[in-house]
Amino acid sequence: MYKTLVVEDNVVFRETLVRLLNDRFTRMQIESAGDGRLAMEKYSAFYPHLVLMDIRLPGESGLELTRKIRSTNQEVKIVILTSHDAPEYRQAATKNGANFFVSKSNTSSEEIIRLVESILPGDSASPVRA
Repeated sequence: MYKTLVVEDNVVFRETLVRLLNDRFTRMQIESAGDGRLAMEKYSAFYPHLVLMDIRLPGESGLELTRKIRSTNQEVKIVILTSHDAPEYRQAATKNGANFFVSKSNTSSEEIIRLVESILPGDSASPVRA
């Protein structure tokens, strides 16, 4: 079972992303959080393999959460998924340990799915193909 944590404060986007992942990956267990505090609680209890993280969150920024997560786990894959596609954010994401930086406004659902598929080890999440 492959575990994914979706950290996003926009409820509609968060629920859409969770639904997209649930529909495409039959063996993926997904948790979600809408703020920094809950994200760290869920991360500590759930210990995901993949984190999809927004930058701007209530409480603590996604960049700070990325740094904290990375300091405890070098294996987890962290994807910054944000509307704030600026070079300074990309640099900060890399500096804080993110593996990938994805612009919400320039990325389709299929591109997100392909990215997740590229991250998954082997067939651990059993992608469902349409």
